[in-house]
Amino acid sequence: MTDDLAAANQERSVTRRRFLGISLVTGVSVLAGKSDVLLGADTSTSSNMATNLTFNLGGDFTVNRLGFGAMRVTGQGIWGWPTDRQNALKVLKRAVELGVNLIDTADAYGPDTSELLIAEALYPYPKGLVIATKGGLTRPGPGKWVPNCRPEHLKQAVEGSLKRLRLERIDLYQLHAVDRKVPIEESVGALKQMQDAGKIRHIGLSNVDKKEIDRARKIVPIVSVQNRYNIEDRKSEDVLVYCEKEKLGFLPWFPIGGGTGLKPKNPLTTAAKAHGVSVFQVALAWLLERSPVMLPIPGTSSLAHLEENVAAAKLKLTPEEWKAIDASVGWSLFRALAKPLQSA
Repeated sequence: MTDDLAAANQERSVTRRRFLGISLVTGVSVLAGKSDVLLGADTSTSSNMATNLTFNLGGDFTVNRLGFGAMRVTGQGIWGWPTDRQNALKVLKRAVELGVNLIDTADAYGPDTSELLIAEALYPYPKGLVIATKGGLTRPGPGKWVPNCRPEHLKQAVEGSLKRLRLERIDLYQLHAVDRKVPIEESVGALKQMQDAGKIRHIGLSNVDKKEIDRARKIVPIVSVQNRYNIEDRKSEDVLVYCEKEKLGFLPWFPIGGGTGLKPKNPLTTAAKAHGVSVFQVALAWLLERSPVMLPIPGTSSLAHLEENVAAAKLKLTPEEWKAIDASVGWSLFRALAKPLQSA
């Protein structure tokens, strides 16, 4: 695996500073664009790769391809309760009102907090809402992320998520990481047992390479993969292509990117100016048009930013804009995003 979190798995833990550097923009929020947004927006044909705004997940769920990542509804540093609990509940409710029907979370977010807030805000769940959660990363303390994918732990993790989410069965349960001390066959084997027991509907993977996906699929059907991917970081391009070929959903985490700063003029800013939207909306639109299996899950703790994020689903780039963005490398959005996200 090539992404930062995968490397951290090998090191057995992640420092708080390092994790925040990775995750600061995972819950990216757009700062411009004023239109009311509905995920069922115009699906007229464009010249770019993907125009369908829905995806069939696992053969029995149709989800809107722009979902919501519920990591940032927790406290600072993805630890504990949010400062404004009522606002977090409003954000979750508003996401569903806007047409989001895929919410991604994990037992490690808080830990437990994100799942508890989802249940508090949305239970009883509306028909068609898919809640995807993850297990396999533990939180022994603030800023610490330690893989534990032993079968006995994963079974306990599934039971815990079921209780917190108030579910009898989890629609999509994802192995959060690969534990270098545990063969992936043993980890997904435990999830298969929970699936056979009726407690998991579909199984997904996170932070994996193609070989690991192949190994897992020999044990149990896999319907989705969640890896780091954005305009400037495409180390998982081969995994995305694999998912396209096999018709697996691909959930990109860290969907905007981060690094050294945004140049004054680049294909993102040019397209944003032409459409009267933010560069962040353009980046999300690029992801949606990149592949029909792409299921971005941007998150935020801001109601305004949530509405603007969802607006990206109806933004259509021209073929020339898409190609220019696709070919661009060497710049990022970290400095442009850092200040607004710290106050989100």
